[in-house]
Amino acid sequence: MPDRRTPQTTPHDRGRFVQVRGAREHNLKDVDVDIPREALVVFTGVSGSGKSSLAFGTLYAEAQRRYLDSVAPYARRLIDQAGVPDVDAIEGLPPAVALQQQRGASTTRSSVGSVTTVSNSLRMLYSRAGCYPPGQSIIYADGFSPNTPQGACPQCHGLGSIFEVTERSMVPDDSLTIRERAVAAWPPAWHGQNQRDILVTLGYDIDIPWRELPREQRDWILFTDEQPVVPVYRDLTPAQTRAAVERGDNPSYKGTFTSAERYVLHTFANTQSALIKKRIAQYMVGTQCPLCDGKRLRREALAVTFAGLDIGEVSRLPLKQLAGLLRPVAAGAPAGDDSHPEQTLVAQRIAQDLLARIDIITGLGLGYLSLERSTPTLSPGELQRLRLATQIRSNLFGVVYVLDEPSAGLHPADTEALLVALEQLKGAGNSLFVVEHETDVIRRADWLVELGPAAGEQGGQVLYSGAPAGLANVAASPTARYLFDRSPLPPCTPREADGWLKLEGVRRNNLDGIDVAFPLGVFTVVTGVSGSGKSSLVSQVLVELLGEHLGQDPPVEPDDGDLPDSAEPERAGSTTDGRIVEGLERVRRLVRVDQKPIGRTPRSNLATYTGLFDHVRKLFAATPEARKRRYDAGRFSFNVAKGRCDNCEGEGFVSVELLFMPSVYAPCPVCHGARYNAKTLEIRYRERTIADVLGMTADAAADFFAEDAQVARPLAALREVGLGYLRLGQPATELSGGEAQRIKLATELQRVQRSGTLYILDEPTTGLHPADVDLLMRQLDGLVQAGNSVIVVEHDMRVAAAGDWIIDIGPGAGDEGGQVVAQGTPETIVKSKRSRTARYLAAELGPAA
Repeated sequence: MPDRRTPQTTPHDRGRFVQVRGAREHNLKDVDVDIPREALVVFTGVSGSGKSSLAFGTLYAEAQRRYLDSVAPYARRLIDQAGVPDVDAIEGLPPAVALQQQRGASTTRSSVGSVTTVSNSLRMLYSRAGCYPPGQSIIYADGFSPNTPQGACPQCHGLGSIFEVTERSMVPDDSLTIRERAVAAWPPAWHGQNQRDILVTLGYDIDIPWRELPREQRDWILFTDEQPVVPVYRDLTPAQTRAAVERGDNPSYKGTFTSAERYVLHTFANTQSALIKKRIAQYMVGTQCPLCDGKRLRREALAVTFAGLDIGEVSRLPLKQLAGLLRPVAAGAPAGDDSHPEQTLVAQRIAQDLLARIDIITGLGLGYLSLERSTPTLSPGELQRLRLATQIRSNLFGVVYVLDEPSAGLHPADTEALLVALEQLKGAGNSLFVVEHETDVIRRADWLVELGPAAGEQGGQVLYSGAPAGLANVAASPTARYLFDRSPLPPCTPREADGWLKLEGVRRNNLDGIDVAFPLGVFTVVTGVSGSGKSSLVSQVLVELLGEHLGQDPPVEPDDGDLPDSAEPERAGSTTDGRIVEGLERVRRLVRVDQKPIGRTPRSNLATYTGLFDHVRKLFAATPEARKRRYDAGRFSFNVAKGRCDNCEGEGFVSVELLFMPSVYAPCPVCHGARYNAKTLEIRYRERTIADVLGMTADAAADFFAEDAQVARPLAALREVGLGYLRLGQPATELSGGEAQRIKLATELQRVQRSGTLYILDEPTTGLHPADVDLLMRQLDGLVQAGNSVIVVEHDMRVAAAGDWIIDIGPGAGDEGGQVVAQGTPETIVKSKRSRTARYLAAELGPAA
């Protein structure tokens, strides 16, 4: 194989290539590579091989740095800067735009309409060409926005809902006493205890069940606006407190009473902590605003109509339906009164602009979305395609678009539409650098850069850079066999279900009273186009109904204090309709494994999440020297003051603020990145310090701790899911979604297996190379073999073809979906005439299907 590390380009070619020399970001090993411009370039390789480090961490970061050098220093401080990449030189790099996989804004005020700017044009349409009631003055465009004082409904302030607290929301269990925290809405720890102590001074009985307190007392505790200041006597019984009050004893302190309602509403409105806001939101109930009927606008704005609809009604239409409404107007038909030709002309011009924007969005398979759909409810793939649509409309030229797995979350039918959109961007004179695993996208590339050969420390090298066909000759490529070997999967006999979990009358989003049966004891794949209702059925309805039966809260993976994607109170109408009518007795446990981060701070890592670090710290505490010094296991935690480095507080690095430039993170000059103080590092277990252990990969640690079952078991599970390359102390912030999901799966696999568990995974192949998908499938198959059930929502046809049973939802998206189109074995699905999945599944199964 020719050496690809030092590309050779002629002076004539150099103007057409981006030349990277000496890239060392993350695991990149001094990479040199030439990448053509004005081409669709795909970066591929196994998960963790260095693709994103090259595309985003190096190329995009350097393009952004160069652009920001031209920005005024003051303005530069307001921009979230990517940092300076570790690279010797990059030549020929145009300006870059990054379209990454990320969650939507955490506020419900951010919507499909605002992200795509379609709402701006729609407001202009209503302002200039709307039908006004007689005598009403013109309303400017801002008056049709719920996010401005001019447009927002005065009662709900543009939210569409009003939020209140009730006795039931603040006291979820009225069998508890006040001492037992019946008033759950009060803060935990000391602040809540303070309120309970004040009630004792005021003469309330805090030791009888809440429901037995007189209504007058319950209402005062929960809803009073009074804030009496009273003496508080800590650590005294109620009887002793009454005696102390009568004697006039000096109190421990004076406390101010705050009702539960006052505390909840004040805290929700004023806290800067997303975590506290999320906790408080669970005690509030949202109901539709009666003044604007949930449309978020003033009555004056809602009185203006276009095609007989107010702007709130139009914003609720699926974009595909909205396009149909605008098409005649864009063609010149009058929208209302044809006695005003100038209004018809204005309406035509604005409708044409709106239609052009909407057609791009619907062309990307998102016609089922409405303009008012809030971004926190969108998947990362949906949000990325919306941003892609905006870029196509912008008509920029000479830009590098860096995309992060744009096919993620897409059915093969939707991927075809995506490829057409990418060709549009390229045809406009732009360059596309795409990180991707999907073979259908890789085959369409003009140029392919494969990183590898493996992940982590075993990756970071350029295995190949060139036309896709040339990859067939690279023996070390993990991608080649999936790209060029089109032989069908070996035939296998689907397993028979040993029971059924039957749901009836399911209503959620676009699911309208459907009945569905999930087989138990087998591997089930739920398929369908994007937006068809798969996740609504499995990840919402099934999870909630089963969780309620099993007494489990809606499953949320522990993530070391992860911040919420959204901290909004529950809204009316968000509950699930439907019931499970058969099979409940066969499910003893529910486990949902998703791709949410295992933590968003560097203090959360592989070792802490899996629990193996607890055992490691105990081993260090049990060494003779540690016992002599009376060091306990807490001494070996970098989160505890007694063991960690005082200078960096256990971070291992310090941040150097450079004011107008990105902050620079450097190893702590005291502990040199070890995270612990010198005394702690004097303790060794088999000649290794605790910092040495955190620096080990899971592969290396498995050999080191082979004799200790409590540590070896989780390490073996990590290796089984292909994560042996990760360091034990690798911060959660450096892990991809696919890596986080496999860590969660490994954490589950290390437990003692028992039958009767239902595992639910939503698009588990997102972010995974086909080789990693095969590894994942073996683990899921092992769970089924152990007597469990696995249900996955998936678009990957290799996964679907390997399923025992498929439930295909559709036939289309949004209002055109929400039905069970076909169900049965893979061979049964390919024969369905209604299923849009059938032909793609048939291609995977081969001629035998």
